[in-house]
Amino acid sequence: MNTNAIALLLLRLVLGATLIAHGIQKFTVTTIAGVEEMFAGLGIPAPAIAAPVVASIEIVAGALLVIGLATRVAAAVGAVIALVALVTVHFSAGFFVGDGGYEFVLLLAVVGIALALTGPGAISVDGPIRSKRRTRRA
Repeated sequence: MNTNAIALLLLRLVLGATLIAHGIQKFTVTTIAGVEEMFAGLGIPAPAIAAPVVASIEIVAGALLVIGLATRVAAAVGAVIALVALVTVHFSAGFFVGDGGYEFVLLLAVVGIALALTGPGAISVDGPIRSKRRTRRA
């Protein structure tokens, strides 16, 4: 097993677990009503629809990243969610997360972009599928 496969696994696991936790938090702690209210205050269109959809997408995309299935799409979706949060919520507070800034969501977005560009690595559900496709083409 090579170190690149291990590195991609670690990135997938951490980003996936973080997305899952944030999605669950929207349902259980902040509540969908609270997220809807926040989205409305930010001017996000159709907040009553967006709130549960975003929370659900975070959970599903996170789970897909953890197992390494549809990794590029799940990572890209996670990156988009993080970038929207960066622009709509965190950018005006500056860089540092302690001040409400964008450092954390920037890191999530960049990890998502990196995984979308590189793919899941060998330790994933996608890995063996990709290997079989390459073998058939050769």
